[in-house]
Amino acid sequence: MMSWPFVDQAACPSSTCLTGPAGDGRETAFGWGSSTGLRIVATLSFHEREEPVGERVRKPHPTTWLNVGAWQERSVANGPGERFVLWLQGCGRRCPGCFNPEFQPFVRRERVTSEGVAGKVLRTEGIDGVSFTGGEPMMQARGLFELARMVRARGLSVFCYTGFTLEELQGSWNPWVLALLRQVDVLIDGPYEQDQAAALRWRGSRNQRVHFLTDRYRSLVGDAQKPLVEMEFIIGDSSLSMTGGLDEAFVARLQQILREDPR
Repeated sequence: MMSWPFVDQAACPSSTCLTGPAGDGRETAFGWGSSTGLRIVATLSFHEREEPVGERVRKPHPTTWLNVGAWQERSVANGPGERFVLWLQGCGRRCPGCFNPEFQPFVRRERVTSEGVAGKVLRTEGIDGVSFTGGEPMMQARGLFELARMVRARGLSVFCYTGFTLEELQGSWNPWVLALLRQVDVLIDGPYEQDQAAALRWRGSRNQRVHFLTDRYRSLVGDAQKPLVEMEFIIGDSSLSMTGGLDEAFVARLQQILREDPR
């Protein structure tokens, strides 16, 4: 079964449903299966479209909501340069060996407006741009489109991870997915596949690809193919967080050490 990313999961963050235009004037809810992609579970309502989809995409929606699992103001391991990183909450893939399982459940975490997040990003001095990861960013494409549009207007770049392939996204009939793609400078596509795990820049497995969708970072095409693992540790008052290209064996060993000697 072919799957499409029907977004705006932030609109119903306490459930596992996603909504999107059904193409025939109906609003349809979709549930995610772990291996079969999407299956229709309910039709919610009927309505008449008041304006073309393209007009809706062009109009600003500064109060669009996002369901954010976490953020980090500065990172050098989630894309080129120093970046503000957003982990979006919710992903239906459940990839074995996922590095961020805490961002898989479809639960409400921190619900913020795209305008509010843009303000945080733009107040962070000296960064090159913003990175979207998760979770599955494309499930919240509308809010991320608004955010990306605002930060790009101020000269920042957009780097985005997704478990979908670029071809699946380009074939989506959700206008916000297509609108978001037009705002992305670099896209890392494809699900994490544990049996293809590899030490590649910005990627965890060989099936994942780097797409330079604009010319902004095209000079890095060669570097993106080189073996490289960038790991970043964030030390808080009572916590230790890791991000970047995490090696499974290293993470497992570190977790064992911390359990044995939590000091």
